[in-house]
Amino acid sequence: MDSWVDGQPADALSLKDRGLAYGDGLFETIAVRRGQPLLLDRHLSRLMDGCSRLRIATDHDLVREELVAFAAMLGEGVLKLILTRGDGLRGYAADPQAQGRRILQGSAAPAYPIDNAEQGIRLFPCVTRLSRQPLLAGLKHLNRLEQVIARSEWQDAGHAEGLMLDHAGRVIEGVFSNLFLVRDGVLITADLKRCGVAGVMRAELLFQAESLGMPTQVTDITLEQLQWADEVFVCNSVYGIWPVCAYAALSWPVGPLTRKLQTIARALLDA
Repeated sequence: MDSWVDGQPADALSLKDRGLAYGDGLFETIAVRRGQPLLLDRHLSRLMDGCSRLRIATDHDLVREELVAFAAMLGEGVLKLILTRGDGLRGYAADPQAQGRRILQGSAAPAYPIDNAEQGIRLFPCVTRLSRQPLLAGLKHLNRLEQVIARSEWQDAGHAEGLMLDHAGRVIEGVFSNLFLVRDGVLITADLKRCGVAGVMRAELLFQAESLGMPTQVTDITLEQLQWADEVFVCNSVYGIWPVCAYAALSWPVGPLTRKLQTIARALLDA
Protein backbone atom coordinates (compact mmCIF):
# COMPACT_ATOMS: atom_id res chain seq x y z
CA MET A 1 0.00 0.00 0.00
CA ASP A 2 1.38 3.41 -0.97
CA SER A 3 1.25 6.18 1.64
CA TRP A 4 2.35 9.79 2.05
CA VAL A 5 2.58 12.00 5.12
CA ASP A 6 2.60 15.73 4.45
CA GLY A 7 3.41 15.16 0.79
CA GLN A 8 6.32 12.74 1.32
CA PRO A 9 6.41 8.92 1.06
CA ALA A 10 6.17 7.51 4.59
CA ASP A 11 5.16 4.41 6.52
CA ALA A 12 5.22 5.83 10.06
CA LEU A 13 3.43 8.49 12.09
CA SER A 14 4.36 10.53 15.15
CA LEU A 15 3.15 9.04 18.42
CA LYS A 16 2.13 12.58 19.40
CA ASP A 17 -0.44 12.87 16.60
CA ARG A 18 -3.80 14.06 17.95
CA GLY A 19 -5.64 11.94 15.43
CA LEU A 20 -4.24 8.88 17.18
CA ALA A 21 -4.69 10.27 20.69
CA TYR A 22 -8.18 11.76 20.37
CA GLY A 23 -9.58 11.08 16.91
CA ASP A 24 -8.96 14.78 16.33
CA GLY A 25 -9.36 14.98 12.59
CA LEU A 26 -11.31 14.17 9.46
CA PHE A 27 -11.08 11.76 6.55
CA GLU A 28 -12.24 11.32 2.97
CA THR A 29 -12.43 8.09 0.97
CA ILE A 30 -12.13 8.87 -2.73
CA ALA A 31 -12.57 6.57 -5.74
CA VAL A 32 -9.75 6.83 -8.28
CA ARG A 33 -10.22 5.92 -11.95
CA ARG A 34 -7.55 6.25 -14.60
CA GLY A 35 -5.50 8.43 -12.29
CA GLN A 36 -8.35 10.84 -11.51
CA PRO A 37 -9.84 11.42 -8.01
CA LEU A 38 -13.60 11.32 -8.56
CA LEU A 39 -16.08 13.83 -7.10
CA LEU A 40 -13.03 15.75 -5.87
CA ASP A 41 -14.76 19.12 -5.47
CA ARG A 42 -17.45 17.60 -3.25
CA HIS A 43 -14.89 15.74 -1.15
CA LEU A 44 -12.85 18.91 -0.69
CA SER A 45 -15.94 20.97 0.12
CA ARG A 46 -16.94 18.59 2.92
CA LEU A 47 -13.35 18.40 4.17
CA MET A 48 -12.96 22.17 4.30
CA ASP A 49 -16.30 22.54 6.06
CA GLY A 50 -15.04 20.07 8.64
CA CYS A 51 -11.75 21.93 9.02
CA SER A 52 -13.66 25.17 9.58
CA ARG A 53 -16.00 23.65 12.14
CA LEU A 54 -13.20 21.86 14.03
CA ARG A 55 -10.79 24.79 13.58
CA ILE A 56 -8.07 22.67 11.96
CA ALA A 57 -5.63 24.79 9.96
CA THR A 58 -4.89 23.49 6.48
CA ASP A 59 -4.12 24.72 2.97
CA HIS A 60 -6.96 23.93 0.54
CA ASP A 61 -4.79 24.32 -2.56
CA LEU A 62 -2.02 22.14 -1.14
CA VAL A 63 -4.48 19.39 -0.20
CA ARG A 64 -5.96 19.44 -3.71
CA GLU A 65 -2.51 19.38 -5.29
CA GLU A 66 -1.45 16.36 -3.24
CA LEU A 67 -4.70 14.49 -3.88
CA VAL A 68 -4.35 14.96 -7.63
CA ALA A 69 -0.69 13.88 -7.61
CA PHE A 70 -1.33 10.85 -5.40
CA ALA A 71 -4.29 9.73 -7.52
CA ALA A 72 -2.16 9.99 -10.67
CA MET A 73 0.43 7.74 -9.04
CA LEU A 74 -2.21 5.29 -7.77
CA GLY A 75 -3.93 4.98 -11.14
CA GLU A 76 -6.88 2.80 -10.05
CA GLY A 77 -8.37 2.06 -6.65
CA VAL A 78 -9.34 3.99 -3.54
CA LEU A 79 -7.51 6.92 -1.99
CA LYS A 80 -7.95 7.69 1.69
CA LEU A 81 -7.07 11.12 3.04
CA ILE A 82 -6.75 11.48 6.80
CA LEU A 83 -6.33 15.04 8.02
CA THR A 84 -5.41 15.33 11.70
CA ARG A 85 -4.67 18.39 13.82
CA GLY A 86 -1.05 17.25 13.93
CA ASP A 87 1.15 16.79 16.98
CA GLY A 88 0.12 17.82 20.44
CA LEU A 89 1.22 17.49 24.04
CA ARG A 90 -0.67 15.70 26.77
CA GLY A 91 -4.20 17.05 27.38
CA TYR A 92 -7.17 18.08 25.28
CA ALA A 93 -6.08 21.68 24.68
CA ALA A 94 -4.71 22.08 21.16
CA ASP A 95 -1.78 24.18 20.06
CA PRO A 96 -3.39 27.16 18.25
CA GLN A 97 -0.36 27.30 15.92
CA ALA A 98 -0.58 23.62 14.91
CA GLN A 99 -0.91 22.84 11.23
CA GLY A 100 -3.03 19.93 10.04
CA ARG A 101 -1.20 16.72 9.12
CA ARG A 102 -2.08 15.19 5.74
CA ILE A 103 -1.95 11.39 5.49
CA LEU A 104 -2.66 9.75 2.12
CA GLN A 105 -3.11 6.01 1.62
CA GLY A 106 -3.90 4.07 -1.53
CA SER A 107 -5.51 0.65 -1.91
CA ALA A 108 -7.17 -1.53 -4.51
CA ALA A 109 -10.87 -0.98 -5.13
CA PRO A 110 -13.06 -3.31 -3.02
CA ALA A 111 -14.40 -6.34 -4.91
CA TYR A 112 -18.09 -6.10 -4.07
CA PRO A 113 -20.41 -8.79 -5.52
CA ILE A 114 -22.08 -7.61 -8.73
CA ASP A 115 -25.42 -8.80 -7.34
CA ASN A 116 -25.30 -5.97 -4.78
CA ALA A 117 -25.89 -3.47 -7.59
CA GLU A 118 -27.99 -5.64 -9.88
CA GLN A 119 -30.29 -7.62 -7.59
CA GLY A 120 -30.11 -5.47 -4.47
CA ILE A 121 -29.02 -6.10 -0.90
CA ARG A 122 -30.49 -7.01 2.46
CA LEU A 123 -29.93 -4.55 5.33
CA PHE A 124 -29.05 -5.82 8.77
CA PRO A 125 -31.09 -4.22 11.61
CA CYS A 126 -28.31 -2.78 13.78
CA VAL A 127 -28.92 -2.54 17.51
CA THR A 128 -26.22 0.12 17.91
CA ARG A 129 -27.74 3.60 17.90
CA LEU A 130 -26.19 6.86 16.68
CA SER A 131 -25.76 9.48 19.40
CA ARG A 132 -27.13 13.00 18.99
CA GLN A 133 -24.34 15.56 18.56
CA PRO A 134 -25.23 18.54 16.34
CA LEU A 135 -21.69 19.99 16.60
CA LEU A 136 -20.33 16.98 14.71
CA ALA A 137 -23.39 16.07 12.65
CA GLY A 138 -22.66 15.64 8.96
CA LEU A 139 -18.87 15.59 9.38
CA LYS A 140 -16.72 12.63 8.39
CA HIS A 141 -14.62 12.91 11.52
CA LEU A 142 -12.25 10.24 12.82
CA ASN A 143 -14.49 9.17 15.72
CA ARG A 144 -16.23 6.20 14.10
CA LEU A 145 -16.57 3.78 17.02
CA GLU A 146 -20.36 3.66 16.66
CA GLN A 147 -19.91 2.33 13.13
CA VAL A 148 -17.19 -0.10 14.25
CA ILE A 149 -19.51 -1.54 16.90
CA ALA A 150 -22.46 -1.67 14.49
CA ARG A 151 -20.43 -3.45 11.81
CA SER A 152 -19.42 -6.12 14.34
CA GLU A 153 -23.09 -7.08 14.79
CA TRP A 154 -23.23 -9.26 11.68
CA GLN A 155 -20.75 -11.57 9.97
CA ASP A 156 -22.94 -13.43 7.48
CA ALA A 157 -22.72 -12.85 3.73
CA GLY A 158 -26.49 -12.40 3.51
CA HIS A 159 -26.29 -8.79 4.68
CA ALA A 160 -24.16 -6.35 2.70
CA GLU A 161 -24.89 -3.33 4.89
CA GLY A 162 -26.56 -2.42 8.16
CA LEU A 163 -29.20 0.19 8.95
CA MET A 164 -28.52 2.60 11.81
CA LEU A 165 -31.14 4.54 13.77
CA ASP A 166 -30.65 7.28 16.34
CA HIS A 167 -31.73 6.98 19.97
CA ALA A 168 -35.16 8.40 19.14
CA GLY A 169 -35.72 5.61 16.60
CA ARG A 170 -35.29 7.79 13.51
CA VAL A 171 -33.79 6.14 10.42
CA ILE A 172 -30.44 7.87 9.75
CA GLU A 173 -28.08 5.94 7.44
CA GLY A 174 -26.20 2.76 6.69
CA VAL A 175 -23.01 1.83 8.53
CA PHE A 176 -20.94 3.04 5.57
CA SER A 177 -23.54 4.60 3.31
CA ASN A 178 -26.46 7.00 3.14
CA LEU A 179 -30.01 5.79 2.66
CA PHE A 180 -32.73 7.05 0.30
CA LEU A 181 -36.31 6.00 -0.12
CA VAL A 182 -38.83 6.77 -2.86
CA ARG A 183 -42.49 7.38 -2.09
CA ASP A 184 -44.98 8.52 -4.76
CA GLY A 185 -42.14 9.71 -6.98
CA VAL A 186 -40.45 11.80 -4.25
CA LEU A 187 -36.80 11.08 -3.40
CA ILE A 188 -36.40 11.22 0.38
CA THR A 189 -33.33 11.07 2.60
CA ALA A 190 -32.72 11.63 6.30
CA ASP A 191 -32.09 15.03 7.85
CA LEU A 192 -28.57 14.83 9.31
CA LYS A 193 -28.66 17.85 11.61
CA ARG A 194 -28.39 15.69 14.76
CA CYS A 195 -26.03 12.90 13.69
CA GLY A 196 -24.84 10.94 10.68
CA VAL A 197 -22.40 11.58 7.83
CA ALA A 198 -23.36 13.90 4.97
CA GLY A 199 -22.11 11.67 2.17
CA VAL A 200 -20.57 12.99 -1.02
CA MET A 201 -22.69 10.71 -3.20
CA ARG A 202 -25.79 11.69 -1.20
CA ALA A 203 -25.13 15.35 -2.01
CA GLU A 204 -24.48 14.60 -5.66
CA LEU A 205 -27.65 12.53 -6.07
CA LEU A 206 -29.78 15.27 -4.50
CA PHE A 207 -28.23 17.74 -6.94
CA GLN A 208 -28.71 15.44 -9.93
CA ALA A 209 -32.32 14.68 -8.99
CA GLU A 210 -33.21 18.34 -8.61
CA SER A 211 -31.51 19.12 -11.93
CA LEU A 212 -33.74 16.52 -13.58
CA GLY A 213 -36.87 17.93 -11.96
CA MET A 214 -37.32 15.05 -9.52
CA PRO A 215 -38.92 16.22 -6.26
CA THR A 216 -36.65 15.69 -3.24
CA GLN A 217 -37.14 15.89 0.50
CA VAL A 218 -34.64 15.95 3.36
CA THR A 219 -36.56 15.12 6.51
CA ASP A 220 -36.85 12.86 9.54
CA ILE A 221 -37.66 9.27 8.55
CA THR A 222 -39.42 6.73 10.74
CA LEU A 223 -39.47 2.95 10.38
CA GLU A 224 -43.15 3.27 9.51
CA GLN A 225 -42.28 5.55 6.57
CA LEU A 226 -39.65 3.05 5.49
CA GLN A 227 -42.35 0.35 5.48
CA TRP A 228 -44.46 2.44 3.10
CA ALA A 229 -41.62 3.19 0.67
CA ASP A 230 -41.95 2.20 -2.99
CA GLU A 231 -38.16 1.90 -3.43
CA VAL A 232 -35.16 1.98 -1.09
CA PHE A 233 -31.46 2.25 -1.87
CA VAL A 234 -28.13 3.05 -0.23
CA CYS A 235 -25.20 4.91 -1.74
CA ASN A 236 -21.63 6.00 -1.26
CA SER A 237 -18.86 7.50 -3.36
CA VAL A 238 -17.00 4.22 -3.95
CA TYR A 239 -19.69 1.75 -5.12
CA GLY A 240 -22.38 4.20 -6.24
CA ILE A 241 -25.89 2.83 -5.56
CA TRP A 242 -27.08 -0.50 -4.21
CA PRO A 243 -30.84 -1.09 -4.29
CA VAL A 244 -32.23 -2.39 -1.00
CA CYS A 245 -34.51 -5.38 -1.48
CA ALA A 246 -35.07 -6.33 2.16
CA TYR A 247 -34.76 -5.18 5.77
CA ALA A 248 -35.99 -7.48 8.56
CA ALA A 249 -39.50 -8.50 7.41
CA LEU A 250 -39.81 -5.67 4.87
CA SER A 251 -39.09 -6.02 1.15
CA TRP A 252 -39.07 -3.76 -1.90
CA PRO A 253 -38.66 -4.13 -5.65
CA VAL A 254 -35.76 -2.52 -7.49
CA GLY A 255 -37.67 0.45 -8.86
CA PRO A 256 -37.29 2.70 -11.91
CA LEU A 257 -36.08 5.81 -10.06
CA THR A 258 -33.40 3.75 -8.33
CA ARG A 259 -32.25 2.41 -11.71
CA LYS A 260 -32.22 5.89 -13.24
CA LEU A 261 -30.09 7.32 -10.44
CA GLN A 262 -27.90 4.23 -10.48
CA THR A 263 -27.06 4.91 -14.12
CA ILE A 264 -26.11 8.49 -13.21
CA ALA A 265 -23.96 7.31 -10.30
CA ARG A 266 -22.16 4.79 -12.52
CA ALA A 267 -21.33 7.52 -15.00
CA LEU A 268 -19.95 9.72 -12.21
CA LEU A 269 -17.73 6.87 -10.99
CA ASP A 270 -16.45 5.95 -14.44
CA ALA A 271 -14.86 9.32 -15.31
